[in-house]
Amino acid sequence: MCDACVIESVKQQMLSRRSFFRAAAVGTAGVAAAGMGIAPAALAAGHAGVTDLTHELHEEFPTFFGQQQFFREQKFNFAEHTFNLFELRVNEHTGTHVDAPLHFSADGLSVAELPVEKLVVPLCVVDIRERASADPDAQVTPDDIKAWIAANGDIPENACVAMLSGWAEHIGTDKFRNADSAGKLHFPGFHVEAAKYLLEETKTAGIAVDTLSLDHGISPDFATHRAWLPEGRWGLEAAANLDKLPAKGATLVLGAPKHRGGTGGPARVFALV
Repeated sequence: MCDACVIESVKQQMLSRRSFFRAAAVGTAGVAAAGMGIAPAALAAGHAGVTDLTHELHEEFPTFFGQQQFFREQKFNFAEHTFNLFELRVNEHTGTHVDAPLHFSADGLSVAELPVEKLVVPLCVVDIRERASADPDAQVTPDDIKAWIAANGDIPENACVAMLSGWAEHIGTDKFRNADSAGKLHFPGFHVEAAKYLLEETKTAGIAVDTLSLDHGISPDFATHRAWLPEGRWGLEAAANLDKLPAKGATLVLGAPKHRGGTGGPARVFALV
């Protein structure tokens, strides 16, 4: 089909959808109300607000290996074609993203196969900011998790346990990767023994970090990834705004991508509070 035909077809579809968007005006007003701090009806059942846990993805977003992993090319623009359209090329593990079990196993669940009931879950935030501010190689340990339980009660079934290290405040700076002169990275993560503790003592569905990796940056072997993901669990990396959430009581909504055979992918993540 010629470009002109495609463009005309898109224009006609856009015109035919105007009535749909008029009908959706009430829903749009609800979204606007949420932006002003007024809870929309969908949250009235038990949550008063929404926190976005997603960093904006762009070409310069820091990556574990240090190379660009997000690319976009504009294929259509409004001035010439009356609509905008970009073609994207992205590494699965870029930006705020999910690690599926398949990422570190031969035949684990792909990101498309993650059960939806394991993607809307209670959120438990383990705060190690004080230790991480003094030691970039700090890790969440079993003692941190036990201390959280002592203060907040048992970890709920199918929860996500998130590390709050404060590292998100370094996004956009070299400290987010924190590479030394030898190229080794230094940022916090989950100790493998903490992952094993959660596997043995709880029914946790996922773990999350506000850094580039579930393992601390200097890890030589991705031990936490290798212990956690093959057990059918997922991970969330480079989460934003965990400091805006309570230690317990929030609900995580993980908008994992659904591409066939995927080992993970950029995600839109929310917390309902």
